[in-house]
Amino acid sequence: MREIRYREIAADLKGRVDAGEFAAGGLLPSEADLTRTYGASRVTIRRALESLREAGLVDSRQGFGWFVAVDRVRQNLAQLSTIERELAERGVTAERQILDFGFVTANARVREVLGVEQVLRVRRLNLAGGVPFARVTVWCPADLGASLSRADVAAHPFYELLPVTIGGATQTIAAALAEPADAKLLEVPIGSPVLRCERVTRDVDGNPVLLSVHVFPAHLTEFVVDLPSPTGLSLVE
Repeated sequence: MREIRYREIAADLKGRVDAGEFAAGGLLPSEADLTRTYGASRVTIRRALESLREAGLVDSRQGFGWFVAVDRVRQNLAQLSTIERELAERGVTAERQILDFGFVTANARVREVLGVEQVLRVRRLNLAGGVPFARVTVWCPADLGASLSRADVAAHPFYELLPVTIGGATQTIAAALAEPADAKLLEVPIGSPVLRCERVTRDVDGNPVLLSVHVFPAHLTEFVVDLPSPTGLSLVE
C-alpha cells in the first residue's frame, strides 16, 4: 500500500510542477507541510520526493529544503564580464528590476573604497528566466553617476555607462545567511545559505570607480575559474 501511496503523491506533485504551481528554482512546501497535505507519513513523502529527484524534476539543499530543479547560474571568474552577457550566451533571458535609485552620503565601507562622500546608490533584483537569482547594490562616485538615470541602469550595466575605461576588478566571495529582506526578494527561507560577493571595479589607472555587493541564493549559483599551471598559481597556506 505504501508503494502505491508514494507513487500517487509523486505523480500529484509532478502534475503541480508541470502546471506551473512552483516556478523553476522555486521552493516546494516543506516535508512537514506535505505530510499534512497528503495525510501521509514523513517516510512516504520523502520517498515520493526522492523519486522525483531521480527523475531530475526536483532537488534539495541543506538549509533550503526541496525545490524545482533548475540549471544553476554559472559565472566565470576568469574574465571581467556581466552576468547578463553570460546568460544571453546561454539563451537565458536576463532582467533587472530597479529597487532604489538615488544619490546618498557614503557609508563607512563605501567611503573607504571609493574615497568620496557622495555616491549614486542603485539597488536592483536580477532575474534569470523570470527567477530571482541576485540582489545587487552598486555605488559609484556622484560625479561619475551624475548623468545617469533610473532607466539607464535598468537597461545597461554600469560598465557601459560610466565615462571611464574599466581596467579590472577584485571580487571577494564569502558564505552568508539570507537576511529577511533578501530572503523575501530572492524567495528563499530566512537564514538559508547565500553567497555574498563584494566587487571593487577600477579604471585603467587603478582608481576604484564602483563598489558592488551581490547576494546569490547558494542553490542557484556557482562560480567557475580556470586555474593556471602550478608555476603561476599562488596558494594561501
